[in-house]
Amino acid sequence: MAMAVSAIVLAAGEGTRMRSSRPKPLHMICGRAMVMHVIHALHGLDVDRTVVVVGHDAERVTKKVQEQAPEWAHVSFVEQTIQRGTGDAAMVGMTAIPGDDLDDESTIVVLPGDTPLLRPETLAELVAAHVANGFAATLITSVLDDPTGYGRIIRAPSKSGDGRVLRIVEQRDATHDERAVAEVCTSMYAFRRDLLGPALRHLSPDNSQGEYYLTDVISALASMGHRIGCVIAPEEETQGVNDRWQLALAERELRLRTNRSWLLNGVTMLDPSHTFLDVTVQLGRDVTLYPGTILQGSTVIGSGCEIGPDTRLVDCVVGADCVVENTVGTDSEIGVAAHVGPYAHLPSGSSVAAGQGTGAFYTAPTA
Repeated sequence: MAMAVSAIVLAAGEGTRMRSSRPKPLHMICGRAMVMHVIHALHGLDVDRTVVVVGHDAERVTKKVQEQAPEWAHVSFVEQTIQRGTGDAAMVGMTAIPGDDLDDESTIVVLPGDTPLLRPETLAELVAAHVANGFAATLITSVLDDPTGYGRIIRAPSKSGDGRVLRIVEQRDATHDERAVAEVCTSMYAFRRDLLGPALRHLSPDNSQGEYYLTDVISALASMGHRIGCVIAPEEETQGVNDRWQLALAERELRLRTNRSWLLNGVTMLDPSHTFLDVTVQLGRDVTLYPGTILQGSTVIGSGCEIGPDTRLVDCVVGADCVVENTVGTDSEIGVAAHVGPYAHLPSGSSVAAGQGTGAFYTAPTA
């Protein structure tokens, strides 16, 4: 029987560097809130529950996640009323997972809510390695050209040991030699339930920030002789989003992945670098997308359509074999084999009948 897996997603931070009234977990990337990308990355783990730890603007974050979370994630919420660090947030998250720590060897995955590029395949590899090797904890790490700002992975010297993980040291608490280490903690973990709870309760805020660091659990477990595992993932998958520049970089990477997936599944793009698709969009076979095409929200494009150039459709349904050029549409329907545009406007609630040709500079009447 497969080992039970629960997840804790840490989404309590304010994200001051975003300089926004929008809570950091709700910033959008390719049509989906950042924290929702993290939750969707759990797909394939068959999680018993996903606990989202909220804090700053908790009600707003909770409402959005409740509206968008897939049923299979079994999402629930707990609030970290005072942000006292990632260790404290994990302790708060544990309160929503039923059972006790005494002899529960199930797996608890802990993830930050600001890593939207994490792939489901990597999480599956994390949990598989963790369970198969009987590790107390397993980390996802990355090796960076510039590790500034990240916690460093400190291993036993390979001459006298096996290179095993001893601890994680935060940048602000690291020595000069420790800062030279290129392998970093990505704040993505798998833990054994019976070991995580007691280790969290023994954390101390004795550091430069006066916070409870989840990273300190690793040194606590290692010092007791428990084995710590690692899964190394590429930098472009594990980097967090802390400001608008990093948000734009993450959006670019996710759009490249999305476009590549569609290109390998029967869609033609004349210029993928100038084609923008939300992850929530659906496309049929033999669709051709011309440069400047922007498809957003719950838009569905039927097979054999030609869309663009310079067309933006939001929450639209387009039947098969349509041509839609130089058009802006919102919450509209286009029937099979219709020809819309050039320079058409489809306001919310409008429709174009099957086989209809609108001609140029057309504005559809609304119901």
